Amino acid sequence: MSANHHASVIIATLAVCSGMLAATESGAQTYPTRAIRLVIPQSAGSATDTVARMIGTRLAEKFGQPVIHENRAGAGGIIGVELTAKAAPDGYTIAIVSATHTVNPSLRRNLPYDTIADFAPITMATAQPYVMLAHPSLPAKNVKELVTLARTRPGQINYASSGAGTLGHLGFELLKTSANVNMVHVPYKGIVPAITDITGGHVSLLYSTVVSGMPQVNAGKLRALAVSSIKRAQVAPGVPTVAESGFPGYDVSGWYGILAPAKTPADIITRLNTEIVTILRSPAAIERLAADGSEAVGSTPEQFAAHIKSEIAKWGKVVKAAGITAD
Repeated sequence: MSANHHASVIIATLAVCSGMLAATESGAQTYPTRAIRLVIPQSAGSATDTVARMIGTRLAEKFGQPVIHENRAGAGGIIGVELTAKAAPDGYTIAIVSATHTVNPSLRRNLPYDTIADFAPITMATAQPYVMLAHPSLPAKNVKELVTLARTRPGQINYASSGAGTLGHLGFELLKTSANVNMVHVPYKGIVPAITDITGGHVSLLYSTVVSGMPQVNAGKLRALAVSSIKRAQVAPGVPTVAESGFPGYDVSGWYGILAPAKTPADIITRLNTEIVTILRSPAAIERLAADGSEAVGSTPEQFAAHIKSEIAKWGKVVKAAGITAD
């Protein structure tokens, strides 16, 4: 009896311990048990939407649960981001955000959420350099020559962008403050009319994605002066960076990342991070992103949180110095 009794006591104790262990490893083992909502703060068919759906489709396969792509466009991404900030922090609502997420705090005074405190970063997903394009009529073949020219012609050289407060706009404003030159901003409603007008010689300079801009360069219609990222672009390795053209530390990159509401359990954030990073580092994802001129990143939550903070600080200074306001 005593042997059986001891055995049953040990079994009971082990059962209690394993139950406690299971409790401490909460959600992550069983998560997810139902559909996950991936909020996309841009319209269907946008670049944000394309990246989100690539991640969401693969995530659904890995989890064996549906991932519902919910497009909530409007107000520079604020509508979809606010929805995410106010969702239950249970891992069943996540969102994709772009670099605009870190510009909005400087551009818009009364955001309906705190850009840092109301979110749990999961991973930075992609990074995308821009290429500085010049019309051939501009007598500058690189950034150093452009800066020299701009100093001799203050306020006479203009640059286009796809809209006030976009990275293409802020990238030139950052260069203006770094080089202490005066150039004039000409905002367009989107990148397509901006590329049309620079190709036609109506404006002199433009930052565009490498995929949108390099065909014009390769056709001899425009000149590539530099890429904006800290390292050279994989899709245009022959084009130098602004940083190596005399402005060390200059870095303007578009990016996408995945966030959850603040207070989402750490084990669920870890699980999402692990799965999404695995997706991003797959050969299929790397190839798909490269076709759009993007590079897969797949950071830790901590690295993404640090990047968000540094970008908010950087763009805050640029927006203030240039006196930019949202359209």
